[in-house]
This record gives sequence, C-alpha cells and structure tokens, in this order.
Amino acid sequence: MTGATIKRDLRTGRPLWADSPGLGVRTRALTQAISVDVAVVGAGISGAFMAHELARDHSVAVLDRRPPVMGSTLASTAMLQWEIDLTLTDLSRRIGADKARRAYLRSRAAVDDLKQIVAREGIRCGLKPKGALYLAGDEYGWRALEAEAQARAEIGVESRYVGPAELRDTYGIDRTGAIVSDGSASADPARLAAGLLRRAGDKGARIYSPVEVLEAVSDPDGVTLLTDAGHAVRARQVVFCCGYEIPKGVPTPGARIISSWALASEPRTRRPTWLRDMLVWEGSDPYLYFRMGGDGRLIVGGEDEESATAHEDEAKLKRKCETIAAKLRDLLPDLDFDIDYAWAGAFGESATGLPQIGPVEGMDHVQAVMGFGGNGITYSVIASQIVGRAIRGQVDPDADLYRS
Repeated sequence: MTGATIKRDLRTGRPLWADSPGLGVRTRALTQAISVDVAVVGAGISGAFMAHELARDHSVAVLDRRPPVMGSTLASTAMLQWEIDLTLTDLSRRIGADKARRAYLRSRAAVDDLKQIVAREGIRCGLKPKGALYLAGDEYGWRALEAEAQARAEIGVESRYVGPAELRDTYGIDRTGAIVSDGSASADPARLAAGLLRRAGDKGARIYSPVEVLEAVSDPDGVTLLTDAGHAVRARQVVFCCGYEIPKGVPTPGARIISSWALASEPRTRRPTWLRDMLVWEGSDPYLYFRMGGDGRLIVGGEDEESATAHEDEAKLKRKCETIAAKLRDLLPDLDFDIDYAWAGAFGESATGLPQIGPVEGMDHVQAVMGFGGNGITYSVIASQIVGRAIRGQVDPDADLYRS
C-alpha cells in the first residue's frame, strides 16, 4: 500500500538550521491503536503551529514519517514577512480588490500574532523584528513599486516608496527604487518549530515518529488513519500539514512544486549596519533575497527553477550558490564573505501567492494545509487559526481567501 502523501526528497546539502541547538522534541513509537480528537500529519512548522493551537482544548496526536522538524522546515530562510509574492496591485487584479486587501491585512496581522506566540510561550528561536526592503527589478520596476506603495498606504499597511537617490545614500544600493516597510521579522525556523512542538507536548499533545500514514478512511463520525506501524489512529478530525508532500487526491489548481537554493556565510561577516534590521528581496524573476542571522551570518536565497526535482542535483547546488553569491556581491560590492552552508529544497508556488487551507473535497472531517508562497511560516500561523476555528465549529472570516 502506498503512502497517503506524495513522498519527496525535500532538500539537499546541509542547511544552517540542522546545526541549531535546542531541536530536541520528545517522540514516541506507535505501539498500539490510539484514539484522539485531532490527528495532525506532519511535524514541521505548519504541524507545529497546528498542534500548538489545537492542544489547548483537544487531545492531539502528531504523526510524521521523519523526526520532527527534519523536512522542508530546515530548508527555510525564515524571512517572516507579511508581504505576499504577488503585489497588492497584481493580487487585486487577480482576485478582486476586497479579497486582496483582506489577504494583505490578514498576513500583516499573522506576523504580529506569531511574535506574540513566541513571546507568550517563551520560545527561544532568535526572533527579531525587522523591516523589509523590496527592490525594483526586471519584473517590477520603479513605477510599479511606486504604485504598489500607494496601494498599500491606502489599506493601512506600513510601506513607503524610496527613489534611487535615497536608496543609494541610505542603503548603498544602485537600483531605480524600492519599497521600505515595517512589521516583518526573522527567526531560526527549526528552533521555532521545535519550541512549538514542545509547548504542544506540555499541553498533552503526543508526537509519534517515525510513523507513515498509509491511508486515510473517513466516515460520518471521524477518520481512521492506517499506518506502517500496524496500528490505526482514530481521530474525530485529521489535518494534513505535509508541506510540499501533497496529500494524494487533494486538488491544487494553479499550484506547483519548484526548486530553490540558499546559502549562509561564515558568522560575523562584515556588513552594512542597516542590514541587521532589514530583510531584502527584489521584484525580479528569479529573485534574490537575503538577511542577517543573529550571529552575523548572511543568509541568502534565490535562483528558483521550475522543477520539482532540480534541487536534488548536488552539482547544481554548488553552481547555484556561486550564482547567488555573485548576485549579492554585485548588489553590495563592499560585502566580503565566504560560504559556510549551502542547501536546496522543494518549494511551493501558487498562481496568487496564497496558500491552500481548508477541507479536503470528498473526505469528511479532513483538512489540508499547503503553504504555497514565499511566506510559508506566516501562512502556518493563519492556517492554525482558520483550521482551529473550523474544528471548534466556528467560521474564520477570511477562510474563503485560501480555498482552492
């Protein structure tokens, strides 16, 4: 019997976060059949937020074929942005002005919610509030960014257009324009996910690993998960939080799995002072994005490729990271750095830059969370809120934004 999700090699190389301290999460073997209120399939960042939210008032079991946090979460560069891959102006044309406004405002609120969760739970993950610098590029030039900044201002999100002179004088970057915004953040994604899982465990959630879900069978009263451990898991509700290992039979219109690459420099790299407090990305395709880590490392990504398997090529990993490093040096010529870590991973894109969150068609009591788009951790927060409300018999006012 094949697994209930599409199995992928999610990453290649050695991600920086693989060597983070404090990744221990208590797991157990599935040695007998169990029954819970909610089964969460996936112990990465999405599953961690989901388990943390639902364990407040439900019995929760988290199941993963890998050890916790060891999937695509490790490949994240953890730029915790509210800005969506598709600009507000383009998203308005795609889904309508009202929905686009709600999507941006919900994303902005989710970053604040994430910060509050980390502070309230005392999770040590290097969370740092940051601004964002969105540079004009070959896909969005200065005129598009100027219009975008105005559109954002009209809905009340903190964005300001800067022209080439100010961009050069303040940031030392030679581009035709940029948007400066507030309200973003950065963190260590592995420590964040592990911390959330531990807090969920404190509330009674149980994490089972390694356990592969082979089949999900729903009926009017709940769902039975058949596993490779030979023991079934019975749940009133099931939530698939499998990242880019998409549950079989779940339609994902307009979405695709691509490959992305990233690197981290040696610690204590000399850098402009302003870079400590900013996330940087550009309106190009493929786009370059980068930030500083808490230990003074440059963390840089980009060179996305429209292939679900290209990231598995280790020879390509070296070439791609050399290209990324060269692009960064072109943008900031005074930077001098050596590559310490290099990795690649699967990444999900959608036509709107929005994730897919909601019930699985044809399966009662089953929800799926697929964090398509560049701000997957932000979307994990939103998913935990939407699904949490649905399981509690409530309706989230923005749930319609994330349905396929």
